[in-house]
Amino acid sequence: MTIVKPASAVEPPAPSVLERRYRKLLLAYPRHYRTAYGDELLDVLLADAAGRTVPPPKEVWGLLLGGVRSRILHQATGNAWADGLHLAVTAVTAANLAALLPYAGTLPLWTLLSALALLAVQRGRLRTAFALTLVTGVKAAAIAAGRPAFDLTVLPVYPNPLGDRPLFGDSSPLVAAAGYAVALAGLLVLISRSRPPRVRSWWWWAAIVPAAWAGPAWMAEEAGHPLSLSRMAAEVTAFGLAALCGYLARDHRWAFAASVYLLATSGGMILHAPELTKQHLAYEGVLVLLALAAAFAPFRHRRHCLD
Repeated sequence: MTIVKPASAVEPPAPSVLERRYRKLLLAYPRHYRTAYGDELLDVLLADAAGRTVPPPKEVWGLLLGGVRSRILHQATGNAWADGLHLAVTAVTAANLAALLPYAGTLPLWTLLSALALLAVQRGRLRTAFALTLVTGVKAAAIAAGRPAFDLTVLPVYPNPLGDRPLFGDSSPLVAAAGYAVALAGLLVLISRSRPPRVRSWWWWAAIVPAAWAGPAWMAEEAGHPLSLSRMAAEVTAFGLAALCGYLARDHRWAFAASVYLLATSGGMILHAPELTKQHLAYEGVLVLLALAAAFAPFRHRRHCLD
């Protein structure tokens, strides 16, 4: 006996190779954009396919660029200053975790608490993040001061292969506590607001290891305040993205976040001011210029078509 499927049960035709490739490119756009306009945009792209199986490079570049721009514009919503402050707290908390990561073998509990603090900030759990940041900051300042806090820690704390110097060996308690103090102040401001912050991207975790690694070696070993190329690359990339986002979205939240991050992480430069080399000054100058670019980029002129 042959069973005939009703017309409503007929399966739709399988997507072509070109359609599948276009759908993969459309993943560059935010989910809400794909839901609203994805099918319409796909129909337009397939209308001019003319038997192709591979999207032309011009369309690939246009879709990727449009997707990135759409994601950036989607982030530029809500209160710019509150969102910029939460972005800054996320970056500073990530830097605090990166400072402890090379010493995870000796300080597993405190490295874990620092990671949980970043996770809480990222997910918008502000009160939990405040408590975790507070206890971790007290411990970090105590280690820098050579005093016990909460548990017994043998000093100096030596690193694993990610680092090459004892924890806070060339720092001071004030510098060690500065990043935590800025994060705590930002969290207090955010907690006072009734509206919770947005959930941050998981890509923040990808920057932790480059920021924690002490290599590749770029400066002499005897330098008082060595800089690692990996951390430089991570910070320059982040500041460059801040300038790009400010330019495309005409929004100051990224410039504000970059400025707060500079305030929280420049203590080492100030502490070692007499020992700074041209390399130190050049690098700090690059970060300042990128922060200024992010601040002035939103003021770019709009283009108008002539009637």
